[in-house]
Amino acid sequence: MATRVQFYHNAEHPLALACEFAARAFSDGRKVALRVADEAMARELDRLLWNFDPLEFVPHVMVDSPLAAETPVVIGRADTPLRWPETDVLLNLADDIPEGFERFRMLVEIVGQSEAQKLPARARWKHYKQQDLRLQAFDAVRREAL
Repeated sequence: MATRVQFYHNAEHPLALACEFAARAFSDGRKVALRVADEAMARELDRLLWNFDPLEFVPHVMVDSPLAAETPVVIGRADTPLRWPETDVLLNLADDIPEGFERFRMLVEIVGQSEAQKLPARARWKHYKQQDLRLQAFDAVRREAL
């Protein structure tokens, strides 16, 4: 089965949206990989997941943790080689095409509002389209299909 690809464009706060998606996927019993650009973004996402919802805990670790295979949500950086322990949902917040994305059932691309984020997202869209993958686009603010 080919990877389903969803783009959420126009996200006001991409990391907060990633937290929301990760929490929802976790509550549905899914395993989630969160791919960010660098160490600073990984630390910020980690902090946000701890504080996302005071009534809801989202268990998460960095992908290089010894507990990664047992933890439902893992965070990895695009600037280091990654070995994801699970192949369910990949949330990409980096500007490039995730290596090995085709192992995942679903790839969610979260795109912010700046032109600096939109330009690489257009290139990723084009790449996935050339791969004949099923693409869906959504407005992240209005939460509706485009």
